[in-house]
Amino acid sequence: MASSSEGLDGFRSGFVAIVGRPNVGKSTLLNKILDYKVSIVTPKPQTTRKSILGILTSDNYQIAFVDTPGLHNLKKGGIYEFMLHTIFKAISTADIVAYMTEATSPTDGDEAFLNKIHRSKAPKILIINKIDLIKKAELLPKIDYFSKNFRFDEIVPVSARTGDGVDLLKKLIVKYLPAGSPYFPDEQITDQNERVIASEIIREKLFMVLKHEIPYAVAVDIEEFKERSEKLVYIRACVIVEKESQKPIVIGHGGILLKRVGQLAREEIERMLSKKIFLELFVKVKKDWTKDPRALRELGFSST
Repeated sequence: MASSSEGLDGFRSGFVAIVGRPNVGKSTLLNKILDYKVSIVTPKPQTTRKSILGILTSDNYQIAFVDTPGLHNLKKGGIYEFMLHTIFKAISTADIVAYMTEATSPTDGDEAFLNKIHRSKAPKILIINKIDLIKKAELLPKIDYFSKNFRFDEIVPVSARTGDGVDLLKKLIVKYLPAGSPYFPDEQITDQNERVIASEIIREKLFMVLKHEIPYAVAVDIEEFKERSEKLVYIRACVIVEKESQKPIVIGHGGILLKRVGQLAREEIERMLSKKIFLELFVKVKKDWTKDPRALRELGFSST
């Protein structure tokens, strides 16, 4: 996406695709950069399924970050195909590609993806995350490996958790942004509306409460989101699973797990909206929804 060349004097703006393997910290980094939670974070791989826009605006630049699902070699078709399409669409339309890897993991897992990413003509920045978890002496061989084997315009070690290196990363991104006018109003932080953010918060709490027991194929569908007064919002949300056997896992004995999910989600949504929330949660089975084109469209997973 190219910025308009006719803009404010000295102003820069553009889109930055944040890509990388699952669980390298892309969403954590975006939230840290914005100092605002626009993307949910869990230890579960493939938590992010759609691209999420986070917008950082200052007096002389606007960066539109695109948080993407984790690059993977999962099975083809269905939601997996949708996620890959989302990633490569973000790369092909970005003004800057920011590839994120971990300081704590082997480098060989990045090679296949990096070869694909380097087809893009956009400037490329390598972000080596989680530097707070290793010694400096362990970082140098990684930087050397990437410098010798791949073409990056910049290599930036960071800790998305602590914020170390994040200010330098922002400065380098601005350096490569094209000149142009802002794409979004100054006050806008994301393209996600309150309904979507609420559904993502509920999904995050499912991951937190169920931990390793949660089925991968879980989604949240907001069936109703309605202001009943100036101070009260009613939300009816369905937790979607693929199989009948997954339903009791999500609900828990006597409904205890779903109640805990609802409590945690309600508290966070109330903080976000600064209003009281009445949240009703239900669990519904949509058989093999991750492979069903119609179900995927209904849940917003469509590449068209």
